[in-house]
Formats: sequence, C-alpha cells, structure tokens
Amino acid sequence: MTYPYLLFRQTPEQLRRQGARGGRATARNRRARMGNTTAPPRLPPAPVPPHAETVAQALATLDAQFPWLRGAEKRPPPSHQN
Repeated sequence: MTYPYLLFRQTPEQLRRQGARGGRATARNRRARMGNTTAPPRLPPAPVPPHAETVAQALATLDAQFPWLRGAEKRPPPSHQN
C-alpha cells in the first residue's frame, strides 16, 4: 500500500521509522527540559507604577491625532425597530 503523492514515495516501514525517531527525540528533549530543576527560582516582577494619564486625556490625544475618528468611542443611540 503506497501513497506516492502524499507520502513523497516512502514505504509505510520508512514512515513508521521516521515517526518513531520523532517520538524518541521529542521525549528526550522533554526529559532534558524537565530535568533542569536546579535553576534558581525566578523573582517576581517589579511592580509597574500606574499610568498618570486618564481616559479623558487619552481620548483628547487621540482626537487631536486622528480628527476623522472624533467621537468614535460614543455608542449610537438604540434604534427602535417595530
């Protein structure tokens, strides 16, 4: 049983061996990653100071930078469909 155009002209035995090699390599790499438990513990990241800019200031900056989008943050009034 061959699949010449799908399997690039490899026999099922060749494909099985390739798959087995890939599985062994994946397991070996995973064991190598998990076995490195002697790394120093990570310190928590330093706290980030809060932004001093308010939402209103950010909107004013954006409105000045992109005047054609002025008022885009406002929702349109709900339309009554009967």
